[in-house]
Amino acid sequence: MFLIHILLPVADNHGRPFTDELLQDIQGELVEQFSGLTAHTRSPAAGVWKHGGVKQRDDIVIVEIMTTKLDGEWWHKFRQSLEKRLEQEEIVIRAQEIRKL
Repeated sequence: MFLIHILLPVADNHGRPFTDELLQDIQGELVEQFSGLTAHTRSPAAGVWKHGGVKQRDDIVIVEIMTTKLDGEWWHKFRQSLEKRLEQEEIVIRAQEIRKL
């Protein structure tokens, strides 16, 4: 079993929030593909990093998906699609192997 985390920004690079419709469309695609997800949306997490020596910050929600199969090609295409739609240089999607208890 795998746990996938998507670190999804809630606003564009100018601080303008993405529409609820856009974020719901993304979640809908994931539910269609994986039959469910958990989105931690109550308190956006803050992502901070340096880019070119300049401190950057994003408010993000974390979307979790559990799946028995990890299809790297599908995830690669999905990540590229997110980066294009959200106009982001990089969207972080990470996976870890888990054991359900």
